[in-house]
Amino acid sequence: MEPEDQIRQGPGEQRVAEAAERIVAEGRPRLHRTWTSLVATSLLGGIDVGVGVMTLLFVRHATGSELLAGLAFSVGLIALLLGHSELFTEGFLVPVATVIAGAATWLDLVRMWATVLVMNLIGGWVFMWLVMQAFPDLHRTAAALGAHFVDAGYTLGTFCLTMLGGGVITLMTRMHHGTESMTGKITASITTAFVLAGLGLWHSVLDSLIAFAGLHTGRTSYGYADWLRWLAWAVLGNIVGGLLLTTTLRLIRSAPVLNADNKAAKADS
Repeated sequence: MEPEDQIRQGPGEQRVAEAAERIVAEGRPRLHRTWTSLVATSLLGGIDVGVGVMTLLFVRHATGSELLAGLAFSVGLIALLLGHSELFTEGFLVPVATVIAGAATWLDLVRMWATVLVMNLIGGWVFMWLVMQAFPDLHRTAAALGAHFVDAGYTLGTFCLTMLGGGVITLMTRMHHGTESMTGKITASITTAFVLAGLGLWHSVLDSLIAFAGLHTGRTSYGYADWLRWLAWAVLGNIVGGLLLTTTLRLIRSAPVLNADNKAAKADS
């Protein structure tokens, strides 16, 4: 057996191959869902993240600590994991790998991205309205945090924050598929929430919900037009970060498995 073949058959590479197979197996039905299923799952994703944002606001209001608030946000990512709902930035690794493997088309990917993002925002907007009506004590904190993102400006520094946010959340997806242990997956969700929200990285959906909370108070220095411009900036950076920092390198490492799946898909068609 050649040394290169021995390396490919080693336990480490076998685990990579198994993870790649799980990714494609999950991505195929995700990209071919009905409109009803896609919309419902994406709306739930916005609500699940909203639960995390509500917890984040409470902890930030009570303690003033960004790090503790970030840890509290893990409630939202755990809800996404256990509730099997859909978050926009979770669509970088699994669906792209599925398209590369030939199990779906790029049009399927764009359909999923656009629907999930819009429905995440709609579900989150409604949920944060409920939160702001129920807890008026959070109004000042929500308005201040929303302005922190929307009024930060469009600089190299803020774009790097959006790239890091996209890369970190995509890394969480990769960690989820790197293990079959639910304890490991929950640990990945908690640590990702701490890094993402605790360190102030920018995330298009998470921070939009914070901005919505502020807008619902009527006390913000920004409006919906300002938020839309910020959203475009955040989405672009999240996509670039998610694809370049995490997805591309993972795809390169899993290329043999994905290429084999692609050839099999073409043979079946």
